[in-house]
Amino acid sequence: PSHVNLNSLPVGEKITVAEVSASSYPGDLDMRLGFDLCWEEQDFLKKRKKLVASALKNVLHLEQDLQDYETPVIAIMTTGGGMRSLTTTYGSLSGLKKLNLLDCATYLTGLSGTTWTMANLYQDADWSQKDLDEKINEAQKHATKCKLGSFSLERLKYYKQQLSQRKTEGHRTSFIDLWGLIVEYLLHDGKDNHKLSDQQEAVNQGQNPLPIYTALNVKDNYSTWDFKEWMEFTPYEVGFLKYGAFIRSEDFGSEFFMGRLMNKLPESRICYLEGMWSSIFSLNLIYNWNLSHSSEDFWHRWTQDRVDCIEEPILPTRPHELKTHLFKPAGPLSQALRGVMTERLTVARYHNFLKGLQMHNDYLNNDNFCRWKDTVLGDSPNQLTETEAYLSLVDTGFFINTSTPPLLRPQRKVDVILHLNYSAGSQILSCKYYSELGIPFPKIEVSEEDRKNLKECYLFDGAETPGAPILLFFPLVNDTFQNYKAPGVKRSDSEMEEGKVDLTSSSSPYSTYSVRYTEKDYDQLVKLCEYNILNNENLIMKTLSMAVERKRQHKK
Repeated sequence: PSHVNLNSLPVGEKITVAEVSASSYPGDLDMRLGFDLCWEEQDFLKKRKKLVASALKNVLHLEQDLQDYETPVIAIMTTGGGMRSLTTTYGSLSGLKKLNLLDCATYLTGLSGTTWTMANLYQDADWSQKDLDEKINEAQKHATKCKLGSFSLERLKYYKQQLSQRKTEGHRTSFIDLWGLIVEYLLHDGKDNHKLSDQQEAVNQGQNPLPIYTALNVKDNYSTWDFKEWMEFTPYEVGFLKYGAFIRSEDFGSEFFMGRLMNKLPESRICYLEGMWSSIFSLNLIYNWNLSHSSEDFWHRWTQDRVDCIEEPILPTRPHELKTHLFKPAGPLSQALRGVMTERLTVARYHNFLKGLQMHNDYLNNDNFCRWKDTVLGDSPNQLTETEAYLSLVDTGFFINTSTPPLLRPQRKVDVILHLNYSAGSQILSCKYYSELGIPFPKIEVSEEDRKNLKECYLFDGAETPGAPILLFFPLVNDTFQNYKAPGVKRSDSEMEEGKVDLTSSSSPYSTYSVRYTEKDYDQLVKLCEYNILNNENLIMKTLSMAVERKRQHKK
């Protein structure tokens, strides 16, 4: 260790004696405190940048190799919407793959239903290097299968056994854990042992975009408008954007105190995280479960639409109005589960890894904290999360249907966001939210005429907002696909029926809470989203060229 002679230091001056890198874990702590990116992500970025530079040179037909300073950071941002967003994500990614654009992306973010697609893809260490048809066909098998089996007697026994095991391991069991097991059944043939940290194999060589999953930490007695804290989940870390506190992904759920790992719990299987990331869909599940006395009755009730727009869901003003009731199903359908369902509804409880830490006296002057200080409790350190025994995590859709916040961390330096919108609503709320926080973000202005008939793609260059990324916005619409089966290829009279994809009517098969599609409905939605990407190739390439040119100008 180094020694400093205090007598040699000048009086009344601030002197730096030592610096600690916030991108690594201090020797005596099991968490990382700081707003820098962890060294694993930094290593990923170095490897990924080489691949991105080569891919951009090819798709933009550049004569010279791109230098590091010329290579933009491009992110693919998805929004939620249940089985609809799972399906549309596959379609959009397939379109990007066919344009050789997946290798141009550095990040892929998701929430709610899109996390189901992401979690499936990242089980394959080289998924973006392959044709996606096999993945799409596998997902179709599950999207179209009968869901009644999820509440068979055999399945209920499995749920009870898994929840009992989870409780024995030291985790808090909740209705959301049950929902996660149901999601496992909806998306897989059997038990899925995959964990978040396993996805490191899919990014360690920079071979795929880095996946970032999002959730909100909330507080009893406050609506999400009054209190919420953004959390991000990557294969490397789980942490808070606001506090700059991160733990290894395999340690999420374990017990911490003052930054030290006190009780290591087994890492949760990915299905439990998927349940938490998509917990907004448990609302209908909860409501209809409590009314049902048989699995047939349950599924009949659950598949009836109650909420049409995930972006502005029908929620109580204060979410605790739902959470203050214990899970006590009325009918014989789930009596066997009562013993392991001890937590409040709609919220996933995990041990708080901030427990025992204290806020710095000067925390309100920290720019990184204030960037996400959007709660009424931000000025009261004793009301913030480090005082809680447990985190209370919910689907981001309980606030706003977006997974953009992790991309707006200044340390990630994102230049372009491909915004794939799968919700039933607009994204005006997101733009307004970032504006209120003072976070650089493009101004989204759509004409009144366009609002009535949205186009397939919009470019918002952010030129009026210094520091804002370029935004390429893809609404979920059926526009020219009605008359064209491929870009520039018109449909024949016999093919016109295939272009009729009903996204908006009350009888649409793609409502937010639909859990089963026909093969035709699934295929049409995949093809529509793939087409909307392919048909806007020129605008995408224009955007990427603009980003490269901006990087060059910034260097000058």
